[in-house]
Amino acid sequence: MSAPRTLDRTLLALADPTRRAILQRLSKGEARVTEVAQPFTMSLNAVSKHILVLERAKLVKRRKVGREHFLSYRSEPLEAATKWMDETRAFWGSRLDALERLLREENENTK
Repeated sequence: MSAPRTLDRTLLALADPTRRAILQRLSKGEARVTEVAQPFTMSLNAVSKHILVLERAKLVKRRKVGREHFLSYRSEPLEAATKWMDETRAFWGSRLDALERLLREENENTK
């Protein structure tokens, strides 16, 4: 999978408050799907769809033991997204700083 596609899936997964709540719960440790679904007022099927989005983004890993499904949080995609944001901010920050210097110089030269 290409990096942009992974980033897209990560950001899509993080865009929903239910999925962020699921990740927050899983950041405390592995849990059964039913335990993850419990605090939500939606159906287990609806929560499962949110979990699927998180799995596609590789933010959640599923482990099966018999009929039980256990979920755990994976931080790598979030770390990659954070790195991309930091690099993008640094790139544009330096460009905007350079533009600001040019505009100040131009402003001082016109006085």
